[in-house]
Amino acid sequence: MLFFHHVFLFIKNNVRQLQRKWPSLPLLFLFPIIIVGLSAYVIISFFTPVDNEAIQVGLIDHDQSKETTMVVEVLEESSQLNNAIQIEVMSATKAKQAIKSNYLSSYIVFPEDFTDNLYNGTPVTLEIVGNPNKRIESYLVKELIDSVSRHIKTAQANILTINYYAKQLEMDDETRNDFLFKQFTNFVFYTLGKDKILDEETLTNNVSNSPIQYYGLSSLFIIVTIWLLTLYSILTREEESKMKNRMRLYSVTDTQQVFAKMIVSWIVTICFTAIIFIGIIAFLNTQLFLSDYGKIAILTLVYSFVFLVGLAIIEVILTASKIRLFVQTFYTGLLLLVSGAIVPTIYYPFYVQGILPYSFSYQALHWLQEIILNNSVYVSFLPLIGYMIIGVLIFFGISTWKERVSR
Repeated sequence: MLFFHHVFLFIKNNVRQLQRKWPSLPLLFLFPIIIVGLSAYVIISFFTPVDNEAIQVGLIDHDQSKETTMVVEVLEESSQLNNAIQIEVMSATKAKQAIKSNYLSSYIVFPEDFTDNLYNGTPVTLEIVGNPNKRIESYLVKELIDSVSRHIKTAQANILTINYYAKQLEMDDETRNDFLFKQFTNFVFYTLGKDKILDEETLTNNVSNSPIQYYGLSSLFIIVTIWLLTLYSILTREEESKMKNRMRLYSVTDTQQVFAKMIVSWIVTICFTAIIFIGIIAFLNTQLFLSDYGKIAILTLVYSFVFLVGLAIIEVILTASKIRLFVQTFYTGLLLLVSGAIVPTIYYPFYVQGILPYSFSYQALHWLQEIILNNSVYVSFLPLIGYMIIGVLIFFGISTWKERVSR
């Protein structure tokens, strides 16, 4: 009971200390918001595309057969290309003029005798002419045509096989050609019409899909962490050795003072976080249930306490004030870096991504993102609670050992 009595006295003393610094304290809270907010605005502007215009591609059909007309229609109406690429059928003269005027990124040419070569086994190729002023768009169109060409070559191999056995059945040419065209049509619609023009892998990436929500939440995470470090540093005072010896006579230890600083920093930061959290949620335009607010509160409380325990352990181990402040600042920056708040973890190497889940800052931000950005119902508190218990045991173990050594 004596331990908590002394802790309570130091808590009241720390509160008075903050009251004396109240005129300058709001600036200390507003400064991280301004700096982090401006940085987030710049990053969000970088990830948010300004120009969403589709790539304009021309298509020239020199063959003018039923087969090429059908392929052209499939390419024009493909649901996979509606937003990214717009294909327009035009003449060769108009396509060249459009390239010169930078209207087209490139144009595709179906050569003459395309269908005859397709049915007779002669290799068929599609010609593509790119715009030298739009090389990236031209390269994207080239990748598309390469994929289409692979499908056409596969169709050609199947058609040649069917044509060979159709001749064995002694079909007349008109019936056989109609049969081949039907098979070609089925194959093209199966491969091109079922969103298989481009091979793609779906990957949830909140950084690019919703940069405003991602960096808004990351900014809040960074601000809370900076507030914790700032408050803890403000409440840290260097006591003279004589004063420490006199306090020991009254059974007052450094552990009690450090623990009191942790409590005050924790409570004040949580109060300010609750105030700005309402504005952040309104800015992110996110709908949350009442249970979600409870989960977010628990995650923030546990993360903040574990972070303060880390600052306290550093203070107990290091006695030099300048070195201690440097290590605490480095500790803060490292935790923010591995959490993904500054650099999204998806951009780290795979072997680094495998290590990141062992960080409590990564766990806290990850589950906050799952709740706010991905509307997750399940949240695992066990890792953070485990870190908190281990951190408290380490803190009291080291501080008790140092108290005994210093006597």
